[in-house]
Amino acid sequence: MDLASFVGVLSGVGLIISAIIIGGDVHNFINGPGIMIVMGGTTATTLLTFQFADVINAFRAAYFVFTEEKDEPNQMVATMIKLCHISRRQGILELGEIKTKSRFLKKACDLIADGSSEEVIRSALRTEIDSLKIRHLIVQDVFRKMGTYAPAFGMLGTLIGLVQMLSKMQNPSTIGPAMAVALLTTFYGSLMSTMFFLPIAGKLKARTHLEIINLEIMFEGAISILEVNNPLILYEKISSYIPAKHRKPLSAMRTA
Repeated sequence: MDLASFVGVLSGVGLIISAIIIGGDVHNFINGPGIMIVMGGTTATTLLTFQFADVINAFRAAYFVFTEEKDEPNQMVATMIKLCHISRRQGILELGEIKTKSRFLKKACDLIADGSSEEVIRSALRTEIDSLKIRHLIVQDVFRKMGTYAPAFGMLGTLIGLVQMLSKMQNPSTIGPAMAVALLTTFYGSLMSTMFFLPIAGKLKARTHLEIINLEIMFEGAISILEVNNPLILYEKISSYIPAKHRKPLSAMRTA
């Protein structure tokens, strides 16, 4: 699991639970109907807003973002320099035999090895990058919308609770407990939004930015291999995507 995410979830949930335990009885914060209103309503409205496949893809993407290791841009720069050396020594046809888990990089290598023109390669790879941005925006939007819906349904649950409370005004002893139950749905909605849905959307956005940087490195690297096929020029072009203080020198790339 991503370390920052693990620390964030653990500390956030831990502090909230600790505050509840210190302040009173945990059972006072458990209400079945309130949970049903917030979670059920948020889920239903999300399914009304998006296609079912998009919602499934969003949760699948969130799982992979929090569990899979991210590809560092320096590693991608080193990979492109390695491919440049291979193409110089063994010819560009050898790039077609490259094995990689990245479909984008494999597509770039195959296009170069097949002798495609620069215009064709630019168009094909740019379309891939633009399509990825659209897909990731939909995934992020699912969690952003859930972060909006959850507090709204929390407030709706509170209104339902208030109506039920006012209907029993003839018995003053029930007003306090009924008010507490009514407020719990607002608590659930705010908790789910601020602790889970919106942070997940933010994490997905950050990972998308990193992935796009890696794709741009592969894109510019592939074009450089096609145009000049010089490791030094390639390094100077694609390392610009990395902040200067985080860049590895070319000598380190050769041994990576």
